[in-house]
Amino acid sequence: MRMTVAGWLGAVGVVSVSLAHVSGQASAPWTLVPHEVATDLRGAYAVDAADINKDGRVDLIAVAGGTQQLIWFENPSWARHVIASGITGLINAAAADTDQDGIPEIAIATGFATVPAKSTGIVTVYTHGPDVIEPWTGKEIDRTPASHRLRFADVEGNGRKWLINAPLAGVNAGMPDYKDKNIVYAYNPTDWKRQTITDAEDGVMHGILAVDWDGKGREALLTASFLGVHLHRYGGGQWTRTRLVAGNPEEWPWNGAGEVAAVRNKGGRVLATMEPFHGNAQPYRNNEVVVYTGKGDTWSNRTVIDTGLNYGHALISADLDGDGVDELIAGFRGKPNGVRVYRMSGNGEWTKTVLEDNAMPGSGCVAADFNGDKRTDIACTGGSSLKWYENLPAK
Repeated sequence: MRMTVAGWLGAVGVVSVSLAHVSGQASAPWTLVPHEVATDLRGAYAVDAADINKDGRVDLIAVAGGTQQLIWFENPSWARHVIASGITGLINAAAADTDQDGIPEIAIATGFATVPAKSTGIVTVYTHGPDVIEPWTGKEIDRTPASHRLRFADVEGNGRKWLINAPLAGVNAGMPDYKDKNIVYAYNPTDWKRQTITDAEDGVMHGILAVDWDGKGREALLTASFLGVHLHRYGGGQWTRTRLVAGNPEEWPWNGAGEVAAVRNKGGRVLATMEPFHGNAQPYRNNEVVVYTGKGDTWSNRTVIDTGLNYGHALISADLDGDGVDELIAGFRGKPNGVRVYRMSGNGEWTKTVLEDNAMPGSGCVAADFNGDKRTDIACTGGSSLKWYENLPAK
């Protein structure tokens, strides 16, 4: 399927904008076969992947607030193990081996509420005991209202990852405009003390991504918010902040971006976003999947590659066909809902395949090689389901 491109000039902060609406179903050089991991995860919201039991297989960590449990699923049987129970307001989790014993620590954000002033925003780090199947030990490291997105990032380039905590909005923010200063935090695992990455954000921040932006083995942080996509670098004991794109060029609160992904291509990378934020007013605004081209810290060409994603909520990149160019995976959890995969051709055009069509809300996705065949698979969650999609050659 070939996309059509029609040019139009954008608004403030956008130099060049084009629209490339996609429709239908394209063929792909892979077959993504779904496998059910769980169907009873009430409030399934997010998923992370890590080797929990040190057996060389990538396991899954489920974030499902309605279960009031932190759960991991053991690959390949997908046996369920409970890390902790009695958890309320679970909204996100991130895993990394911060003590370098071969088994990750798992950080979670709990006590979440969409009204920041009513959110305790507890950040807890769980550490395993002698048997990873038994309940783990949790240590609260911070409380920041509306703690919402957690990621680990190797900001020093030494292999020891820091924890990043991006609250949804400032403590005094409220619907529909969420106007209030928002702060992003970092925690060095040597002492887990709070540090400030930036206090210059405003409105909703919904997406964050750790990425080796400069190709030097040191990860930076990308944030997607009402103010657009920003790049945060750490060096010399300080954080610097650079705006890469303004995002959706409409007025507040329809401006900016809700999710961000970095998509590798033959020439470097493409920056991808979900615009605008999914749920800043009722009814929920349909989202666009947008890609930006540029180089370094200069990004100016904006292309819409898909529209009509109701309550867009997940955006990741992964090389599914092993050609060195990433595909883009987008999930949306409204009505209708689903998961779509976008593939970029050598001439920069995009095609779309539908992975889930109104059968499972695409709330969160992660990419990893789950069956050890050296092909990147996908896992997604939403509603009450958790699935992994086995990446096989095209039939």
